[in-house]
Amino acid sequence: MSSRSSSVIVSPAARIGGSISVPGDKSISHRLALLCGTASGESVIHGFLRCEDCLHTLNAMTTIGARAHFDSDDVLRIKGNGGRFLQPVAELDMGNSGTGLRLLAGLIAGRPVAATLTGDESLQSRPQRRIAEPLERMGATVELLGPNGTAPIRVRGTLLHGLDYDLPVASAQVKSAILLAGLFAEGITRVHEPAPTRDHTERLLKAFGIEIMTELGVVTLRGAGREGPSLKGRVWRVPGDFSSAAFWLAAAAARPGSEVTVRGVGLNPRRTAFLDVLRRMGADVVVEHDLAGEAWEPAGNVTVRGRGLCGVEIGGDEIPNLIDEIPILTAIASLAEGETRVRDAKELRVKESDRIAVMVANLRRLGVEAEEMEDGLAVRGPARLHAADNINSHGDHRVAMAMAILALQAPAPVVIHRVECVATSYPGFWDDLKKLTV
Repeated sequence: MSSRSSSVIVSPAARIGGSISVPGDKSISHRLALLCGTASGESVIHGFLRCEDCLHTLNAMTTIGARAHFDSDDVLRIKGNGGRFLQPVAELDMGNSGTGLRLLAGLIAGRPVAATLTGDESLQSRPQRRIAEPLERMGATVELLGPNGTAPIRVRGTLLHGLDYDLPVASAQVKSAILLAGLFAEGITRVHEPAPTRDHTERLLKAFGIEIMTELGVVTLRGAGREGPSLKGRVWRVPGDFSSAAFWLAAAAARPGSEVTVRGVGLNPRRTAFLDVLRRMGADVVVEHDLAGEAWEPAGNVTVRGRGLCGVEIGGDEIPNLIDEIPILTAIASLAEGETRVRDAKELRVKESDRIAVMVANLRRLGVEAEEMEDGLAVRGPARLHAADNINSHGDHRVAMAMAILALQAPAPVVIHRVECVATSYPGFWDDLKKLTV
């Protein structure tokens, strides 16, 4: 692999294999920055993901009263503001982080401050009415200053009241925004999920001592009112990011005879549907749980051995729990025997890019037979890959990394453009790619 400005040249790999640890979980790092920044006292976070997205969230929290510094690359100390938010004097720049923007909007909604949250061009193109509507129903004032209900978002916090809310779309970000607002609300907040989504927020709140219950798809939280909850600083250990691990596990699965082990990775059952899909495709998957690890978030080692893959159907309730892994799944599906069809994944169109359209276009450039549908895509394999110098990530980190993994299987070098976006979630990706390939 070599680079030129914001492009990389990925050469074919003669071998894919080895053992690796991936950086800390991005979703958990975001939430810990928010909750530890709101807590009283000091928290020490081991494994905090020091990527652009999480740093934007952390910087926003320091602007509104938290204090933070790194002891090392992945050990962060945060002294929280105790729920007493400072009034920001400038916009809070969330960069490319949709998670940071939506969750922080929920947190601010219950505090007596006003803040404008903004971000880069990609973030300002994503829909935000989905959080504005429930937060307004709780009593906050939310203005969507961008065209068509997009960021910047102006949030004026106040004393909130509880809400009984049916999510129109399964979304962990919207659910979490409502729950964080509910911490400072009077009464009970209930969120009804149409399908199970990531539950990192619920697990962290329980670990902080907050009474929160999940039963039959309904998450229930009793708010603490104007004074807010009593969150105390403590020591946290963040497991490796499963979505980052997925790239290396997929790389092994796609090549018979290859074997990759990812150590210390998060194994939250609402994140690991990707492993179920790999098994259905024919890969050999072995999971070893760390029984002595942190009780609030399961972790362990995952080993994948490559065998001949077959096409599968992907859809329904499993989509929310592998939405981030669909780009890499569709990439390796091009090497599988038969058709892989993804449905019920319209949410992919409003990510960092329109991932359905972008993945189909890039796969076709490599010689893959791929078809775009309204709520998904179909890929037929095994494809005869060829060299390409025009793969474009469109500024989407998961597209860039997925295409890099597929390029390892091409017969000649592949050029991928606009790869600087990878730093938003996995700054060490290119170094780890070198470690696991020859």
